[in-house]
Amino acid sequence: MFYREAGDFKTSYVDDNQTFPIKFDRYRYYVVLAVAFGIIPFLINDYWANALLLPFLIYAIAAIGLNILVGYCGQVSLGTGGFMAVGAYACYKLMTAFPDVSMFIHVILAGGITAIVGVLFGLPSLRIKGFYLAVATLAAQFFLVWLFNRVPWFYNYSASGQINAPERDVFGIIITGPNAPAWATYLFCLIFLTICAIIARNLTRGTTGRTWMAIRDMDIAAEIIGVNPLKAKLTAFAVSSFFVGIAGALFFAVYLGAVEVGEVFGIQKSFLVLFMIIIGGLGSIFGSFAGAAFLVLLPVVLKVTGVDLLGWPTDIVAHLQLVIVGALIITFLILEPHGLAQLWRVAKEKLRLWPFPH
Repeated sequence: MFYREAGDFKTSYVDDNQTFPIKFDRYRYYVVLAVAFGIIPFLINDYWANALLLPFLIYAIAAIGLNILVGYCGQVSLGTGGFMAVGAYACYKLMTAFPDVSMFIHVILAGGITAIVGVLFGLPSLRIKGFYLAVATLAAQFFLVWLFNRVPWFYNYSASGQINAPERDVFGIIITGPNAPAWATYLFCLIFLTICAIIARNLTRGTTGRTWMAIRDMDIAAEIIGVNPLKAKLTAFAVSSFFVGIAGALFFAVYLGAVEVGEVFGIQKSFLVLFMIIIGGLGSIFGSFAGAAFLVLLPVVLKVTGVDLLGWPTDIVAHLQLVIVGALIITFLILEPHGLAQLWRVAKEKLRLWPFPH
């Protein structure tokens, strides 16, 4: 019924190798973009922006970055929160030092600085892997949080140790600060998510992505056939940290506006993004979107149903959220390691043949 390929002919390798070879998928992609850019900005208010849309957009960027490193290259990382903190503090220093420079440049430069830091902490991956690499990145997480807490230069010698985003505008429209309109902050984050997703999609489908996956599947065999493990692993750390740094900069400057590093970018942030790609699907750009959407929606749904409708105590609902996430992670790791993305692929295959049996 859906996803019919009869009559959908390809006359060149370029057409056959495009991101969405089936016309229905392409049209659906264009419709989603049209709705996201052309309709939602006129409908959202501050609640929808702050409760759902901005967290989803920013976490999706961070999930794409971590998925490149863990899902595509097979390098386990538990330092996502620390790298998001690097992006946030880099953006803060740039915003205060160069107030006349565009916010787009600040966010991109913050991602670039985070990429350099990510490469430095990715150097141990050349010698260690698996559990030991996870411990090394966990050490990076604690070191970075400690560094931003202990060195006053990073928070401009503020007495509280907190960093606050100054008000900045893009083309005369306020993007940061309490006076920023919801639609402007939403579009600003959406532009970065769209660009990051397109870049990630093209990288993972090209030569770079194939070298990452070769290292992930069997690093010794990949090196024998000519893959450079040094280049592959460090580029994965660089690209992953670049995306995570952009997410951290947006999380601080556009979403929260004020940050205390230990509370916002602690180890729980690293686990949250890791859970997103586990539930969404390792090695899948769509899985990053699905995992981010699921874990952003879950607390809101539980609050509406548990607290508002059923009258449960707030602490009970918070603990229930942890139980549900933990149960889902165990279920997906055992029954469907490729997460929600694989369930979506199976559903599409069944729709191709419906109403005939598989």
